[in-house]
Amino acid sequence: MAWELILWLISFCIAMALLALTIYQLMCLSDMEFDCLNPYDTSSRINTVVIPEFVIQGALCVIFLLTWHWFMFLITAPVAYYNMKLFVKGKHLIDVTEIYRLLNGEKKYRIVKLIFYFVLFGIVIFRLVETAVTSLIDEDNDVYESGIF
Repeated sequence: MAWELILWLISFCIAMALLALTIYQLMCLSDMEFDCLNPYDTSSRINTVVIPEFVIQGALCVIFLLTWHWFMFLITAPVAYYNMKLFVKGKHLIDVTEIYRLLNGEKKYRIVKLIFYFVLFGIVIFRLVETAVTSLIDEDNDVYESGIF
């Protein structure tokens, strides 16, 4: 049961990182929309965090696959597939010259990802608490059954 708790703690940290990266990308796009950043700075900042986000999302998907958490794997697999498809086609990076034309689409894309990551974060928190409480109850039952108390 301790391994299960460690898995959900790692998943919690990964979900937090994915949320932070997506919020950062949305903030960069909003700053450019309000003329706080120029297109070059915006695209370079977003492009530096796209690959780590894809790697983290893929790692989370693989972790769920290897630990046989099929429901969570099936939730994260379509996003990992879509990220891989974008990477293979070369459409994962934002082009500096096209950023104004694609601004609304990029913001909507990242808002949808943010909603997905919030749902994933909620599920991970629920499973983390459930696993922690279950392991605590099992530990208490073992202590009482051993006759120590």
